[in-house]
Amino acid sequence: MGKIDKKSIFDIHKLHDEGNSQENIAKKLGICRESVSKYLKNPNKTFEKRKPRESKLDNYCELIDDYLNKDPTVSAVVILNKLKKEGYTGKIGILRRYLRKVRNKVKKRKAYIRFESDPGQQFQIDWGHFGTLEYGKTKRKLYALVVVEAYSRVFYVEFTHSMNQSVLHQCLVNSFIFFGGTPKELVVDNMLTAVVNRHGRIVEFNGAFLDFLRPFKIVPYACNVRSPHEKGKVEIIIKYIKQNFWPLRIFKNLDDINIQIDDWRDNEANVRIHETFNEKPLDRFDKVKLRELPGYLPDCREICDALVYKDICVKFDKNTYTAPPWAVGKKLTIKADNRVVSMYYKDKKVATHFRSWDSKKRIELPSHIEQVKKLEKRLWQDKEIAYFTKLGHETVEYINGLINARQPVKKTVIKLMALKDEYGKDSLLIAIKKALKYKAFGVDYINNILYQEMTPIKRHEDVCLKNDALNRIRLEEPSLADYDKYVLRRYK
Repeated sequence: MGKIDKKSIFDIHKLHDEGNSQENIAKKLGICRESVSKYLKNPNKTFEKRKPRESKLDNYCELIDDYLNKDPTVSAVVILNKLKKEGYTGKIGILRRYLRKVRNKVKKRKAYIRFESDPGQQFQIDWGHFGTLEYGKTKRKLYALVVVEAYSRVFYVEFTHSMNQSVLHQCLVNSFIFFGGTPKELVVDNMLTAVVNRHGRIVEFNGAFLDFLRPFKIVPYACNVRSPHEKGKVEIIIKYIKQNFWPLRIFKNLDDINIQIDDWRDNEANVRIHETFNEKPLDRFDKVKLRELPGYLPDCREICDALVYKDICVKFDKNTYTAPPWAVGKKLTIKADNRVVSMYYKDKKVATHFRSWDSKKRIELPSHIEQVKKLEKRLWQDKEIAYFTKLGHETVEYINGLINARQPVKKTVIKLMALKDEYGKDSLLIAIKKALKYKAFGVDYINNILYQEMTPIKRHEDVCLKNDALNRIRLEEPSLADYDKYVLRRYK
């Protein structure tokens, strides 16, 4: 007796409370009368299934499976005669029930006609999944795009950490360069980067995929759903890689995997004697004539725009990469492949980094850090800033805070000097001390403190000269003590 769920138990008791007989309850719920009786007596009890009785056939199941592997159509009578020689004493009925059970589990094998393409006619492509690769505490999924020339079985393979549109296109370009040309047809499965929809035999291809294929004049063909045999050549290659290349190897990173697979592909896989035609794939490839590559190959790198923040970095793929200091606040175009991350400003390359597959890392170029140091040195030599630092030691500390906070130092100092003229030197230094205490770096913080706590000093309007450079000249405040010393010295 099978286990009955809680709702059925509830319904048994509900119908019983309504005055229904056990027979009527069994009919309404589609269960046996014995179950109704048992759950009425004890609704909380779990009735376990009876253990199946031992069968005379149990000891011969493996032998029967052997016979079926050799000939799936063998009859029960033939098997019975063989089993009797092995000591089987049961009847044919139990054997027939077992054969029906086993054969229902095994899918009927379809017969397929082997299709061979003409040389250079067709490439087949597909992705293989290879678990993950670790970079420190970060795990990246690992995939391999396999491209096989159908006639010769020569193949190209490239490992990646993504299967997105740009990665697919870049891998295909790399494969065309490897083969030295392009085919007439490209057979794909129903990956979203190639096929977006199907209506029976009508296939709607991905627009970006068609745009990519157009310059190469390649016609795409999509396999039918659940028909892996239609691209069987590439399916076999992926299986071959998993069985013959992948086991017992150690990899440092993505570059290392691709170096190892290239070596294995060129020195073992593509020069082995292929069992289908008893010939080396590379020898058969000599008969293949592919179409020439176009004069211009598309740039298929991952592309995005990124803002350069105050720490002279852009954010890309879980990491930050430094940019030239002059680019702070500007948007750069990022173009990346599996190895390199490049930055462009108005179509001009301004920085190049090796790509990191780790996460939460800051990747720096020494030249960028050196440029920051030079800018800081030039900053301290500025006359306006030099005058500001003479007001007190707090001003030097505040400028360092502005630099670390990536605030515009010179503009801030000019505004602070204007506040000094309005509120006086002492008031400004008190405000700077309070701002340092709370690590509040910026002219707005100082202005707010002065506005709330200080009173502007009365001062006459400055004389404005025609030469604006003369208006910006600042002289050190005169010391009356120096004048006193001079007067006393003259008096004596």
